[in-house]
Amino acid sequence: MEMTRAQLEQIMFVDIEPVSVVAVYEELPERFQGLWDKKAKILNKREEEPQTPDDLFRNRAAIFAEFGRVVCINTGIIQIKKERPTLRVKSYYGSDENSLLTEFGGVLDKFMENPKRNLCAHNGKEFDFPYLGRRYLINGIQLPKAISDIQLKKPWEVKLLDTMLMWKFGDFKSFSSLDLLCACLGVPTPKDDIDGSEVGRVFWEEGDAARIAKYCEKDVLATAQVLLRFCREPLIADEDIFSMTEFPGA
Repeated sequence: MEMTRAQLEQIMFVDIEPVSVVAVYEELPERFQGLWDKKAKILNKREEEPQTPDDLFRNRAAIFAEFGRVVCINTGIIQIKKERPTLRVKSYYGSDENSLLTEFGGVLDKFMENPKRNLCAHNGKEFDFPYLGRRYLINGIQLPKAISDIQLKKPWEVKLLDTMLMWKFGDFKSFSSLDLLCACLGVPTPKDDIDGSEVGRVFWEEGDAARIAKYCEKDVLATAQVLLRFCREPLIADEDIFSMTEFPGA
């Protein structure tokens, strides 16, 4: 893939972390319990050993925007100076999803006012950005323009880069995880603390949203590293990762 360094510096990398909308199945409103029961029957058709709706809710609910909620959105931007790329990151996280989405939406709208700018996520077109869009609607919050464009524009008009789709080269038969791409491309693994299956426990049992944000930050770094590899650029060193108090251009 050919991208200039100037183009790489105009990208906001994004990764989200969701959890189930409530801690356990029993806390769901009765109507949603019935709706989850129906989904559980469908999910169980793909399981070798069927699980109870309670177990499935604990293990799978977070990935469905109708039964989950966003607890962290991590962002990052690359800067390249004298052959040395740096990454500046900022996390939006906490238990108040409405406030989190509102703050991020304002930042996203301001950042994307520049027509040269773009967004990038791994599997973002299938997961991160559709999930965000649904949660904005559920919370009754105005959609950021970059996300509402997904509904209104043709796929090739939407300003979203997806490292998983880039890796596929048009092959739609397979899914390649971010961790697998990192292994193939010689990028250090981002999975050195918790993994996605533990996010719900860390949030609901430990109440540690900051730990989740740190985990999410590593996925943003890994996505940026993968794109740098695609463009045959040097990788970002650990000492060249910095936290931001405010997102540039926002």
